Amino acid sequence: MGYIKDLGEIYLAKNYKRFPVAFVKGKGSRLYDEEGNEYLDFCAGIAVCALGHAHPEVSKAICEQAQKLIHVSNLYWTEPQAKLAQILCEHSFADRVFFANSGAEVVEAALKLARRYAWKNFGPEKHEIIALENSFHGRTFGALSATGQPVYWEGFKPLVPGFRHVPPNDIKALEEAISEKTCAIIFEPIIGEGGVIPLSDEFIKAARELADKYNALLIFDEIQTGIGRTGKLFAYEWTEVTPDVMCLAKGLAGGMPLGALLATEEVMAALEPGTHASTFGGNPVSCAAALVVLNKILEEGFLEEVVLKGKALRQKLLNLADNYGDLVAEVRGQGLMQAMELKVSATPVGEYLFYEKRILITVIKDKVLRFTPPLIIAYREIDALAEALDEALAKIASE
Repeated sequence: MGYIKDLGEIYLAKNYKRFPVAFVKGKGSRLYDEEGNEYLDFCAGIAVCALGHAHPEVSKAICEQAQKLIHVSNLYWTEPQAKLAQILCEHSFADRVFFANSGAEVVEAALKLARRYAWKNFGPEKHEIIALENSFHGRTFGALSATGQPVYWEGFKPLVPGFRHVPPNDIKALEEAISEKTCAIIFEPIIGEGGVIPLSDEFIKAARELADKYNALLIFDEIQTGIGRTGKLFAYEWTEVTPDVMCLAKGLAGGMPLGALLATEEVMAALEPGTHASTFGGNPVSCAAALVVLNKILEEGFLEEVVLKGKALRQKLLNLADNYGDLVAEVRGQGLMQAMELKVSATPVGEYLFYEKRILITVIKDKVLRFTPPLIIAYREIDALAEALDEALAKIASE
């Protein structure tokens, strides 16, 4: 390791446990460190780089927009932002979009929107929000309070009041938790940081019915599942349910910071001038990048290919699960958001892939290997991952 790590060790906050590598460039599904070593990326910046690294059309759009206009704030209109809002609404249930910079910011906006909508229409007593245990919605105080993992709460209490958590896929618990005080139900259609756990169609449908019954909003956190990750532009399209509000970020701008809150006309009307804002939200450069990302994903055949690649990846993982039944507990996920849960710690597998094979994945919940490659990943690269995983599991099995 060279000067990059040395500078970081001296000057950066120590809140990240980083791998000992400094990346200096990327291309497609590959990353290159300062010594020229090549890595195969099945992390994609935590499900962010949807079109891979340094996609030529994304890079071109960023450079061209930066030469014209970088920032003017939301006191004024800009073309990239308006066009991006149009394409998001035309390809979703939504009528209106609010832009921020990150997933956590968008979740904060969604929580504020839900409470203000309820306050305007039903009064201040209707303020409770139901979220799921094992969920993850971000690290700001509102998003942290919605997050259903106590490990993230340590040292930050008291949290924002008014949140209740129920087990995922537990319809009875949801029925018992909801009341006339409930203003919203929020969940990820596939719980990401909690272990890549898909919610059942029955649970999602019950949540929609209960939200309607109690005049509460249904919020889908699609920060990780959105923008083609599951093989549809948005994961809710796999269900028979339409949310009232949706949170997007991560893959939206292909690596540029951008988040979007989508909602119906009626609901978004609660955000009147002065109620919420973001100085950098919907930055012209980020929006220009997002326009390229969305247009590429919406090209004929692109999402169908994501479905096929997801099936190929899943089958490889299932084959390994059959071969290593003593080590593998379950394979789950959808599209190019897949996970393998082990019966032992997954850390040695992740480390073997990184140090021995130069393949990047994420290890979550100690025993879960998560795979969220760029959506343009090649089949031969899926094969390479499977071969490396086979070696890693064989090594553990022999110990």
